[in-house]
Amino acid sequence: MPDLEPFYRPLDGPDGERFHATFSTTGPWFADAQHGGPPAALLIRAFERCAPRPGTALSRVTVEVLGRIPAGEVEVRARMERPGRSIELLGAEMLAGGRAVLRARAWRLAEGDTAEVVSGTEPALPPPDGVQVHPDRAEGWLPGYIDAVEWRWVSGGWDVPGPGELWGRPRVALVEGEEITPLQRLAVVGDSANGIGSPLDIRHWLYVNTELTVHLHRVPAGEWVGVRASSVIGPTGLGTATGLLFDTDGHVGRTTQGLTVRPRS
Repeated sequence: MPDLEPFYRPLDGPDGERFHATFSTTGPWFADAQHGGPPAALLIRAFERCAPRPGTALSRVTVEVLGRIPAGEVEVRARMERPGRSIELLGAEMLAGGRAVLRARAWRLAEGDTAEVVSGTEPALPPPDGVQVHPDRAEGWLPGYIDAVEWRWVSGGWDVPGPGELWGRPRVALVEGEEITPLQRLAVVGDSANGIGSPLDIRHWLYVNTELTVHLHRVPAGEWVGVRASSVIGPTGLGTATGLLFDTDGHVGRTTQGLTVRPRS
């Protein structure tokens, strides 16, 4: 495997807003466009740095994809939209060439003790240690992002149509010189649910997500992100992808994506 770059290099120091998106961000669809996972993680990084308060946690993040996200120079901004003692709404956007390519909102809630009433969690995935390592990239999947993440398939595969389960962890830093956080890792991997659980062959079909929504009932921990994903393809070019999200301690949340589905020319 060739030497891998971090997903982003800061252009204005660790506290700046401008970044260079490297080849590691480029997705399987188009050689010059970023996969949605690294940009979503960079927006989450901005949320984590926006007026942080102890005892609070991000509970929902929605990222709207406004167009193709080019590699190269991008800018990320975050702001407080609705302050509060126990409930806050944050907003962020990514710009490329002066235009917005992503917009995001996040709810940040005060934490409390509900350990005695935990319920409704999904069965855990088999742990990543000992899971068979499948080839990292199948025919038709372009290099870049796919190579920058370590994938361990529990069931399915990039070239196996239908629902899939896997563990993933980034092989590179999100931002050069920084330790990636568990929530940033979750975004990097979780945005791939439409590929993990797709019933379609990437060589013949595009099934690109127009947004990503992550709901969390627990803050993730550790370096591995588990995804149990499936997709529904409708009759008029629309689809949905859903994924259950895990860390090695169990179920942490879920992700949903709206898809635009069409044949490749």
